[in-house]
Amino acid sequence: MARSGVVRTYGGISAEDRRAERRTRLIATARRAWGQSGLAAVTVRGVCKGAGLTDRYFYEHFVNREALLAATADDVRDQLLTTLVQGGLAASGPAVDRLQAALKACLDTVANDPHIHRILTSDSTAVPELQQRRREMLSALAELVVQYTPGTPHAQPDAERLSHAALFVTGGVSQLVAGWLAGTIEMTTAQLAAECAHMCIAVLAHQTGKRAP
Repeated sequence: MARSGVVRTYGGISAEDRRAERRTRLIATARRAWGQSGLAAVTVRGVCKGAGLTDRYFYEHFVNREALLAATADDVRDQLLTTLVQGGLAASGPAVDRLQAALKACLDTVANDPHIHRILTSDSTAVPELQQRRREMLSALAELVVQYTPGTPHAQPDAERLSHAALFVTGGVSQLVAGWLAGTIEMTTAQLAAECAHMCIAVLAHQTGKRAP
């Protein structure tokens, strides 16, 4: 008599771990295809072939191609946000220095990986899921930028106003980075990080009533 709730293992690997490994392979293959040949190169058939899996395993994780693209975009987002946070945590000094270090770490990652560069510069207007991911990315960046806001012991900034200011500067940084990615803004990663950091802190510091460094 079969017992419910029993998870089969093969070679010491559980069914859950095998599913997770297949999902990782699919995303990695999609990311490689996107980074090498562009958004149109990511197809269900091509990704399955590249990952060495059948369609059955694809639809075990994703309802369609757009869902895979969204998961791939999430993978890139998580890598960049992690790099941003780690870069800031590794730095010391005033807020502007820590934000500059965080931004430089993120920009260096993009500059050193042509796949990420291509993914970030792809025209994704035809894929609503990717547009939604872009909005979520900006919101996440805004939350991180607020963490670097110089505070003052005598005034507490209005939380909503500060959040709006963070979205404002994050959108501006996004446009500067987009220009850098497109080659219309010629700067080193250090120069771009410094410019973005000083602009961000200047705007956010105004909301706290503290002079920007």
